[in-house]
Amino acid sequence: MNSQTQRVRIAGAAGAIECAIDEPAEAARGVAVVCHPHPQHGGTMDNKVAQTLARAFVQLGYRAVRFNFRGVGNSEGSWDEGRGETDDALAVIAAHRDAALPLVLAGFSFGAFVAAQAAQRLPDEAKAERLVLVGPSTQKQQVPAVPADTLVIHGEADDVVPLSATLDWARPQALPVVVVPGAGHFFHGQLTLLKNLVVRHGS
Repeated sequence: MNSQTQRVRIAGAAGAIECAIDEPAEAARGVAVVCHPHPQHGGTMDNKVAQTLARAFVQLGYRAVRFNFRGVGNSEGSWDEGRGETDDALAVIAAHRDAALPLVLAGFSFGAFVAAQAAQRLPDEAKAERLVLVGPSTQKQQVPAVPADTLVIHGEADDVVPLSATLDWARPQALPVVVVPGAGHFFHGQLTLLKNLVVRHGS
């Protein structure tokens, strides 16, 4: 993301997992783990929306941790239809979370599905403080129910995951969805607005 970004590798169930860590200017107030979009459609931790989420969390004072799912970049292993990718997220959380600091989980598209799955699998005493889901993959994946304070952001003109699919998922949970007018799936030209929405929600 910038020259200060640390690149590290941690152990995962399918081999090494490549991570990128960005530190805030002051002592971190928490740890934010960001999950990237679909590996089979070019998704990596350097995706612009994933980087935008990381920047928002750094601005809020969190240590932001992005990582490549198995089989992507320098992460070992191969695609596992979301199961192994959720294990990867849990391994990254275990390696980078600080018991003294709050945890935020975030994800974009397929990564939002993985973040929601990982959040559900964390034990009660280690739950995430907050979930941030951008353009969640609600049409092709079975995204679980999420806590009431989850921030869900979706583009009005999303051509990959229809807004209607996310509204259908959110409706039974009475879960608000922030709709960005005119935005497509990748928020082209709207990344600054996306960052500001996350920052305002987390302030």
